[in-house]
Amino acid sequence: MLYYLFEILHREFAIPGLGVFKYITFRAGAAAVTALIVAFWLGPKIIRILKAKQIGEAAKLDAPKTHLKKAGTPTMGGLIVLGSILIPILLWGDLTNGYIILIVFVTAGLGAVGFLDDYLKVVKKKPKGLIEEYKLIGQVLIGLIVGSVIYFFPQWIDATLVKYNTSTTVPFFKHLEFDLGFFYIPMVVFIITATSNAVNLTDGLDGLAIGTVGIVALALAVISYISGNAIWSEYLTIPFLKGNGELSIFCAAMVGAALGFLWFNSHPAQVFLGDTGSLALGGAIGALTVLIKKEFLLPTLGGIFLIETMSVIIQRLYFKYTRKRYGEGRRVFKMAPLHHHFEMLGWEEPKIVTRFYIITILFVILSLATFKVR
Repeated sequence: MLYYLFEILHREFAIPGLGVFKYITFRAGAAAVTALIVAFWLGPKIIRILKAKQIGEAAKLDAPKTHLKKAGTPTMGGLIVLGSILIPILLWGDLTNGYIILIVFVTAGLGAVGFLDDYLKVVKKKPKGLIEEYKLIGQVLIGLIVGSVIYFFPQWIDATLVKYNTSTTVPFFKHLEFDLGFFYIPMVVFIITATSNAVNLTDGLDGLAIGTVGIVALALAVISYISGNAIWSEYLTIPFLKGNGELSIFCAAMVGAALGFLWFNSHPAQVFLGDTGSLALGGAIGALTVLIKKEFLLPTLGGIFLIETMSVIIQRLYFKYTRKRYGEGRRVFKMAPLHHHFEMLGWEEPKIVTRFYIITILFVILSLATFKVR
């Protein structure tokens, strides 16, 4: 809204200095600061409401015993993050931009799915929350809508997307694009569903999920800005998508929201993300890689989420295999996801989180290096 207001004032009255509001870099910075302020303002209010309503985390049996002391900590803190992302976008984003409309749809839609799951678990006291099949249907439906819009109506999003709607770039290779054709829609569904669940699995220690998401969002802000800049995209020989730069404002808001929420979520956490936040943030990361045509970059960019997910898959498959073959299930890790394995080894929670941050930063550096090392 402020974007349109200042644009009108600059156009109609030629007020000096207002022209700066049309620049993406300025609005991205403003969105990050706004998100941080909103998180600081909204956080205590929502935490107070959650405590008053006794909306707290239940004791988890699938976590180390040290987590029992966390029972009762307010959850559904993803509401803080969602508010801190969406309000800056309303203020500083171009709401007519197709990319912005889609990413807001994904974030809000998966946030609603996560909210329903949290509501059923902590308010209605249903241990499993939203039935897994229903949760999956919600994730698949959102991915299906995004994939279908890109496949059938790319011109609605961006005229420059028509040329690349079903193709994606390949890391480490110049001028190499992979066209998936009709299989592009299933891939979009898989990416959004997988990343939303991967971040959900990562959300097991104080500050772990929100911190890693913030780091990845910062990298995505840089990539989306480059993709929407004709000069930089030509220099790095990547597809130029005219309206793509607007996504850097969304990513900047994610960074600001992550920093703001981390203030309350750092060890010992005052509030947890819950599925409200983890599903929304994970889905947003997946959708962003789709919208900037860097789908194949996701395994490195979101490497920590992939590792966490693979640790769960490996643990379950090996347990089932050994139970069938030897009569008793055996484990590869002391506990999955991987962060719990290190807890069982005796590592302190803050040390695990910090080292996962470092690994995420290394993955981000590797991902950004693919733009030059080709």
